[in-house]
Amino acid sequence: MKLKELDKFLRDKLVLDDFSFDASLNGIQIASSDKEIKKIGYAVDASLATIKKAAEAGCDMLFVHHGLFWGDSIRIDGPHYDRVKTCLDNDMALYACHLPLDAHPVFGNNAQMAQCLGIKSYDMFSDYKGKKIGVKGKLPFPMTIDQIVRLLDFSSDTGLKTLEFGKDLCETVGIVSGGAGNDVADAINDGLDLFITGEIYHQNFHEALENKINVIAGGHYQSETFGVKAVMRMVLGELGIKGEFISWPTAL
Repeated sequence: MKLKELDKFLRDKLVLDDFSFDASLNGIQIASSDKEIKKIGYAVDASLATIKKAAEAGCDMLFVHHGLFWGDSIRIDGPHYDRVKTCLDNDMALYACHLPLDAHPVFGNNAQMAQCLGIKSYDMFSDYKGKKIGVKGKLPFPMTIDQIVRLLDFSSDTGLKTLEFGKDLCETVGIVSGGAGNDVADAINDGLDLFITGEIYHQNFHEALENKINVIAGGHYQSETFGVKAVMRMVLGELGIKGEFISWPTAL
């Protein structure tokens, strides 16, 4: 499959055009030559390290959650130049999918975490610029914080932080991946037992304590590995294009 065909497939499947308000330049950020895309690397971040690893693995395209181009124009020099040049030198396309990959009801980071917890029916949750990007639902049975952490593979190595101010056994959960600590307010407003995100902030401590809610922050990076891996499996299954997950954890 050529890059333009793959772009159309991904734009339709992940509804990229519904997120025109996203600061990320979603879709093709760096093109390649008119060649067949036979192998795709998947990573959370388009860092120089992940770009080099994808190129060394023989990838024709790197699919990432956090791309290189956000909002305003940026000068291509320094480390940014190195990242762009490495893609071009290796004829490797770069493809970004930010908010659409948080919000997708099947392949998104939040939906995938809900599925890992055994939540079979969930609703969209937590509004961002008029679009709900998280999910909420009921666990298949009451769980402790430790049980939930294990199911999501969160640990101190991934940057795990927990605020255990609510029930010992959680039944209802709201999930927003990444740096969504302030969205705990939405979980409080909805009367949920637990809020799961990637990272939390100083002010979230007292907000959670005073409202008697549990919070799990599994690490920004770790909470956003779920979506790219789901897309990798989907592309392999539907298009037959080989994929490789490029791991570069930050423990943050």
